[in-house]
Amino acid sequence: MVQIIIQLISGAVGGNGAGALMKKLSLGTIGNSIVGILGGGLGGQLLGLLGMAPAAAAGGGLDLNNIIASVLSGGVGGGALMAIIGAVKKALGK
Repeated sequence: MVQIIIQLISGAVGGNGAGALMKKLSLGTIGNSIVGILGGGLGGQLLGLLGMAPAAAAGGGLDLNNIIASVLSGGVGGGALMAIIGAVKKALGK
């Protein structure tokens, strides 16, 4: 459960980071945060299923490697989903 919370928080940070780097695709602070949270949760779970991030059910505890993997997977997932949704929104706006 703690890993999911870490992934969600990291996703929000990743979404806002991606929004700051890609200003034309930004959804605003609240939009970036919401999409980042969704992306962080989805990204962390998908990477866990693929074996690229520790899955909580696979005996993952709160050691440093699991925490770092959760932060990275959540942040990358949040940033990626924010970029995808921002690009789709921009394309539909034209």
